Amino acid sequence: MKYSIRLFSAAAFVLGLFCFSHAQTARPNIVVIVADDMGYADIGPYGGKDIPTPNLDALARDGVRFTDAYVSGPYCSPTRAGLMTGKYPQRFGHEFNIANEDMFAGAGLPLSETTIADRLKASGYRTALFGKWHLGYAARYHPMERGFDEFFGFLHGGHSYMSPQHSPGNPLYNGKETVIEPAYLTDVIADRAVEFANRNRTKPFFLYVAFNAVHTPMQATDKYLKRFAHISDERRRTYAAMLSAMDDGIGRTLAALDDNTLVVFFSDNGGPTQFGGVNGSSNAPLRAGKRSTWEGGIRVPFIVKWKGRLPAGTNYTRPIIQLDVLPTALAAAGIKLDVKDLDGVNLLPFLTGKRSGPPHSTLYWRLGGLMAIRKGDWKLVRMSDRGFQEQPSALTDLSVLELYNLSDDIGEATNLAPKQARKVKDLASDWTNWTKRLSKPAWPPPPRPAGQ
Repeated sequence: MKYSIRLFSAAAFVLGLFCFSHAQTARPNIVVIVADDMGYADIGPYGGKDIPTPNLDALARDGVRFTDAYVSGPYCSPTRAGLMTGKYPQRFGHEFNIANEDMFAGAGLPLSETTIADRLKASGYRTALFGKWHLGYAARYHPMERGFDEFFGFLHGGHSYMSPQHSPGNPLYNGKETVIEPAYLTDVIADRAVEFANRNRTKPFFLYVAFNAVHTPMQATDKYLKRFAHISDERRRTYAAMLSAMDDGIGRTLAALDDNTLVVFFSDNGGPTQFGGVNGSSNAPLRAGKRSTWEGGIRVPFIVKWKGRLPAGTNYTRPIIQLDVLPTALAAAGIKLDVKDLDGVNLLPFLTGKRSGPPHSTLYWRLGGLMAIRKGDWKLVRMSDRGFQEQPSALTDLSVLELYNLSDDIGEATNLAPKQARKVKDLASDWTNWTKRLSKPAWPPPPRPAGQ
């Protein structure tokens, strides 16, 4: 009897060691959550006060909060193209948004590009996208043709939250079939994410949760609006309700995940505070917002969590960009990358202290007639009110460029270009050399700020 007990105990000990070892070495689930048009200052981890975001607060406490995180496009579609590929989208002509008009019917993420979903699916991951696609609406660009096993959401840039009939030409899809969903869309997207996570417990999965919150139209249910009856400004109150609904959905999604999950959260661009589609967001203390290459358009909240593998409750202050998600996720999954032309980098060794120094020496932006370059703390920028609707142009007139030192001027209030002519010239030359390697835009800019 004693021998049997000892044998059972030994077996249990060996099994426990195996399970612990397996948990340490099993490939993680990968979850990428993207907010749409969210203001930099609107969530707790980035200084928000009037809109409680307890679930994003908890994600930051348990993960790494990035202070200098960027996206490759100051509006929606180019950022998503960069996320999917790990490359500057201007490399392959994906410079402008895709609008609903017939003239954009052939526009989309080029089929020559391999997506993060393609790569993870090929390695045995189950893949799903719930929410906004905005990378082409022709059949060949459908998410389930681009590496996703499952899809629920819409293909264009914006969608009604409660009235499907108010989004003409932009139906909801379940897979490749159109559906009617009368429930509040933010809640439904989260429900889908939770159900997918619960259904896929036995194999690794890649889940892309692309909320359309807090993009216009400004719509919220009474359940969420009642939380903010004290906010007198109607647009801000509705915005707060929409953001609170998304935070609830993020909380439910996170609760459905196991510890061995790499979670990434960011916004696709800054809140729209100047040009059409203003939603009541705030980017303070950053300057301007969506469709600009000032900080308010391209610097975004960005949080990464991987329990036991990344330091919890820490801040990372080096510049990074959403292009880094693909190589970071693939490294976490143990997938060797043989692609040499990626612009993103694997952030894991930088976050764990195995590598020092900046992940990027320089970051670049081009959106039609707008540009920016950040090198260290120096940033050179060209802005104009309608530049996002112009074709790219060379830097022939350096006098229109603005220069800022972001180390002590995050709000880009003091233009140093008149006093730093040499720095302006050097950064302009660097950006010009970069842009020479880019493709021409594959389609024109949208004729108006529609479908972001």
